[in-house]
Amino acid sequence: MPAGRQANVAHALVVKAPKLWSLRERHRYVAETRVLRDGKVIDGVRTPFGIRSIAISPERGFLLNGEHVVLNGVCNHHDLGALGAAINVRALERQLEILQAMGCNAIRTSHNPPAPELLELCDRLGFVVMVEAFDAWRLGKKRDDYSRVFDDWHEKDLRAMVRRDRNHPCVVQWSIGNEVRELFEADGWKLAAHLAAIVREEDRTRPVVAGMHNVNAPYMGFQGVLDIVGYNYKPGDYAKLRARYPQLVIEGSETASTISSRGEYFFPVADDKALGRSDFQVSSYDLYTPRWALPPDVEWKGLDENPPVLGEFVWTGFDYLGEPTPFNADATNLLNFADPAARERAAKELAELGKIRVPSRSSYFGIIDLAGFPKDRFYLYQSRWRPDLRMAHILPHWNWPERVGQVTPVQVYSSGDEAELFLNGQSLGRKRRGPFEYRFRWDDVRYQPGELKVVTYKHGQPWADAVVRTTGPAAAVRLKADRTALRADGQDLVFVTAEVVDAQGLVVPRAKSLLKFSVEGPADLVATDNGDATSHVSFQSPERAAFNGLALLVVRPRAGGGGAIRIRAAAEGLAPAEIEVTAQ
Repeated sequence: MPAGRQANVAHALVVKAPKLWSLRERHRYVAETRVLRDGKVIDGVRTPFGIRSIAISPERGFLLNGEHVVLNGVCNHHDLGALGAAINVRALERQLEILQAMGCNAIRTSHNPPAPELLELCDRLGFVVMVEAFDAWRLGKKRDDYSRVFDDWHEKDLRAMVRRDRNHPCVVQWSIGNEVRELFEADGWKLAAHLAAIVREEDRTRPVVAGMHNVNAPYMGFQGVLDIVGYNYKPGDYAKLRARYPQLVIEGSETASTISSRGEYFFPVADDKALGRSDFQVSSYDLYTPRWALPPDVEWKGLDENPPVLGEFVWTGFDYLGEPTPFNADATNLLNFADPAARERAAKELAELGKIRVPSRSSYFGIIDLAGFPKDRFYLYQSRWRPDLRMAHILPHWNWPERVGQVTPVQVYSSGDEAELFLNGQSLGRKRRGPFEYRFRWDDVRYQPGELKVVTYKHGQPWADAVVRTTGPAAAVRLKADRTALRADGQDLVFVTAEVVDAQGLVVPRAKSLLKFSVEGPADLVATDNGDATSHVSFQSPERAAFNGLALLVVRPRAGGGGAIRIRAAAEGLAPAEIEVTAQ
């Protein structure tokens, strides 16, 4: 082509017997594009890509290489907890590894185009992705949202997103919007048609979806311009929509929004989803949600009654910075407090200021907390998403000296179909899960210290056991690194869990000990956290109180500074801990 000009050149290539990209086998190829002048290469681009087929069907759901795959997905915001919003590849990789251990196989990039590093990791690890463009169209939700630039930028941004990401085999859907106000407008579907047309001009190989919180939107024209109807929190409406429009493909584009704080349990336990809140925390019995949301069990019933629905994207995989629902704003009523002194202070503040200042600064929605520690809900999803994994999980912990003789309900999450619970060797009954039941419950257990044990069965055969014991007092700190061999490149990270344990090595589930961390060697302590949504301690602080027995420290090796790195943790009255990792 002439210098200073551009040209479009298409090549048709044949790959004989290609190795297909799938969730199990992430085969990829590389397309190498070269620009030559006088026979010499003057520029080049290497583009990784995968070969695979996708299809969607109102009868068969989502097909990857012809195989039915249920979307066990999560929505995730872009931040990395204590590390903030800047991308770090190892931190993203850790998030995906934790999600994969739960059985997650799909990511929704809510509600914005993702970092390209995320898609590269999903290609490599084996996730499918809904890439989402907008959280607002022309009608804004907030003063400074995307609506301010929508008319000038939506086409440029949408085309750029599709062009950048369309070679990733992990990308299987394009979302043109989430809960936009136009979903309530009679002619809103016209703007959806415009956006969908832009996407299809750039890529006709993937379906277009939108996340819709208006239950009537699929009856107002949107059903005719989208390839997938994405329903947010509407599992009870799948059957009605399928009956009216049997040709539609449907998915739960945003589901559940259950809220909880890791390791916090409040009594009495009730099924009223508006309860379970105290001390600016939310009980981890996994029954509580905002008014518009639903526990996982309700979402799963909707999916199980409608098998062709593609699956779900749970809000959210990880807790994230901001949006601390249900404590989004200062309170004007006296909230629940377990400590009478805290309640008295709050009452005084309410009387003097007319409000209670809410300390919450990060979300409670996550299946996994801000530090990357699984909440109980992790095991509930694992029990459904990994049905072949032999697992059982008991909640709550069993350290309740103030509740001796009082009703303290016990729940078990397991991939088994029967479970028998024992307290100090005495059976409390064997239960079998019925249709549309997803957890085992013993609601009338009276607390006695000692040992809780569950024995689970599947198809009548022993499956998995779990034990929770009353611990002794805190005696020591224990450190566990997620990796011991690191790259000395100034980018790699090691995530170290600090546990407060008793003399027998059991994690003390209510421990709040103040931990002091130090690092010796060619590395720096870059962040600490504990998953407590109310903590205002700097994420860069070398001191961090344990939250219900756990804290996290993140260490980064220096570029070019290979060698041994010693990480220490100490707390008053506890035996200290030290571990060593190596950077090369």
